[in-house]
Amino acid sequence: MLSYQDVVTIRLGFLTTAATEWDNMAGGFEDLEALYKGKVESVANDGTWVGVSAGAASSRFSDTRKQFADAQTEARAIASLLRDAYQQFSELIGHVKELVEQVRGDEMSVNSQGEAVYDFGKLTPMRHDEDYPKYVSQAKDAEAAWTKKIKDAVQAVDDADQGVKLALHEAAGVKSWFERLRDPLGLNHGFNGSAVGDIEVYEAREAKRYADQLLDGEKLDGEDLKEWQRLMRDNSDDKVFSQTYLDSLGPENTLKLANKIDDLAYFDDTKHKNAYLQINGGLSDSLATATQVPDFKGANGKHLRFGTQAYNEAFNAWTKTDDARFYNKWRQELREHGDDKYDLKAAGDKIAMAKGQDQQIRGYQSLATLMQQGHGYSPQFVADVTDDMIAMEKKDPDIWDLHGHFNGKDGDGWFANDPVDGTLEVMSRNPEGAAGYLDPGTAAGKERFDYLLGNGDGSRDWNVTNTTEWHGNVEVTTSDVEDTDSRKGLGDALTAAATGVDPSSQSGPQSLTSHTVANNRVFVHALDVLSGQGDDMPASLRDDMAKIMTSHGDKVYPVMSTIGANPDDALGGLDPKQVMEITKQVSRSEHSYGLLHEGMNYHMVNDFHNPDRAPEDTLNSAGHAVGFMEEARYNALKGDQHDYTWDKAWSYHASGALLNFIPGVGDIAQRGADVVTTAWIMDEQQHQADKLTSDSQQTYSTRQHQLNALARQWYTVNADWASDHPGYSYDQGIYDQIAAAANDGNDHADGFSGDQ
Repeated sequence: MLSYQDVVTIRLGFLTTAATEWDNMAGGFEDLEALYKGKVESVANDGTWVGVSAGAASSRFSDTRKQFADAQTEARAIASLLRDAYQQFSELIGHVKELVEQVRGDEMSVNSQGEAVYDFGKLTPMRHDEDYPKYVSQAKDAEAAWTKKIKDAVQAVDDADQGVKLALHEAAGVKSWFERLRDPLGLNHGFNGSAVGDIEVYEAREAKRYADQLLDGEKLDGEDLKEWQRLMRDNSDDKVFSQTYLDSLGPENTLKLANKIDDLAYFDDTKHKNAYLQINGGLSDSLATATQVPDFKGANGKHLRFGTQAYNEAFNAWTKTDDARFYNKWRQELREHGDDKYDLKAAGDKIAMAKGQDQQIRGYQSLATLMQQGHGYSPQFVADVTDDMIAMEKKDPDIWDLHGHFNGKDGDGWFANDPVDGTLEVMSRNPEGAAGYLDPGTAAGKERFDYLLGNGDGSRDWNVTNTTEWHGNVEVTTSDVEDTDSRKGLGDALTAAATGVDPSSQSGPQSLTSHTVANNRVFVHALDVLSGQGDDMPASLRDDMAKIMTSHGDKVYPVMSTIGANPDDALGGLDPKQVMEITKQVSRSEHSYGLLHEGMNYHMVNDFHNPDRAPEDTLNSAGHAVGFMEEARYNALKGDQHDYTWDKAWSYHASGALLNFIPGVGDIAQRGADVVTTAWIMDEQQHQADKLTSDSQQTYSTRQHQLNALARQWYTVNADWASDHPGYSYDQGIYDQIAAAANDGNDHADGFSGDQ
């Protein structure tokens, strides 16, 4: 493997020099071919030489001239490969050097092994600081993070180097050691007339060779696995490689290959599990690359958002071009194989005996499982295959049904037994795509939304798990049920569509700047549809709705916090009764309520910093919102008509991840909200239990630490104003004010609920 020093000291100019020499060589062979044809081959073909010997000579002379022609092809291919190598190495080595400069900009150096090194002497003056260990730990973490980035960048150069070596050997017809052993003098060696000048084509052919071995039932040794990993790691983002590779496999063999690799990873060769999963991840990435749709631009040069009319027009025009050939072909063939049955041990071995034994899976289940292992899919491709799955299941609602549950608890949650839910999870990774897919502002989006969320007739059948029961010695089929992770993908897609944030993103706090019109439409429609379902709202969507309401806190918080609002009047475009109903449904889950409550703490404290509102109003609004949420929780848990209960030991822990979903929370407000959330969790840990489900005022009384913390945060912003207004003193006045507002909010919110 190339070292860091190899990479940063290598001189690439020799590659282009060599490429020029190979082009010159091709020109020389072209001259020789013309000379040979005119001066030698013509002797056997001009009619003066006849007989058996003339015929033999003509055939041999023709073969020799073909060698001159093949030599030109090989030389020009090698020249092209060398230029391709130069381009790849220039970019990859340039990235390594850019990282080194970034490390230096982070006040570190890079040693000869490519390791980032921090001068810990800079921290010596801080050695008596109580946070000194934290500073040291942060510096070490930074060293490790930069070192890994450099190592990965060097690995990418080495991967490319191995690819160039493979391509040059193939183009030049370099024989294996076994072939050289049989022909040590090279008597049977000729020039390669089929040589091509694209590195990725050769790598695709090599990857196909490994795929064929697995499909034929052969096993790969460790070195072959490593090389296959390298091929996929180095090339899955290259369009030529990906389309060449997948075209040579075809959709059906691609699905079979993905299943075979999963069988090996999870059952047959688990010691190489990571290698197989990386290969399948590369296969998935190649599918994403091969089906990539262009980034369409409007007449003004701006990006066209997926799902808009302008985008749809551009996409429809593109499908008629040669560039769309692969996309169109694969989508059509996936339709043809989507309901075909295939073997997969995760499903076939699920049931040891009787019904469900040796059950097979459908093609689209294989596809969704494969897609979940990759990255970078075009929203259009994900939308198209999801629509095709939905069209198929509308004809046969039981098409995906299998015996047994498939979830993380059982260790087989990686298998997308519900392929629609699986591709919706893939869709959630591109929030623009999710919003365009579920946008109720378009006819197609509203139809999908209502079908998936269960609005009106013709809603989706989410029961994809077959069940049976034994009557004596007879196993009888019973009703289908939902899988234990049902709607996981839908919840992620809905969250992404309504918030504009990938729910799996690690981009950090405040990655969202604002909501789009489509985000707002999805949110309002979700509020309308799910609140109408009341207690039938799916429990699996509670966390998602908590995140969505937190993200749209600029609209939700005014509903919760407006004193004296009429429940029949819209507030900020929202129906207060719908907000109450969703808050109530969210509150049926301890964790979901925790998410919503934590999220609203950010909006409360952020409101304290609003210069356009009167200070006393922001304090009263915060108390009112706390009362609103307590009333919703009380209505969710009261009485014995529901079996929704919370554990007496409060287990919610704030994570700060909600900040990803909230646009524009400042650092000061964030710190203040963290203090409030900590106080609120202390309340829960100390008082959760006895009176929670019997009396809403008693429930409210356990909020005192949170209310006091809110009041103190308010005072830090409005101390000057408070000193001029009696009744808002720091010692007791602000506590009394916010407590009274919470009582009012608790009483007033009762009118927003149907449980009066």
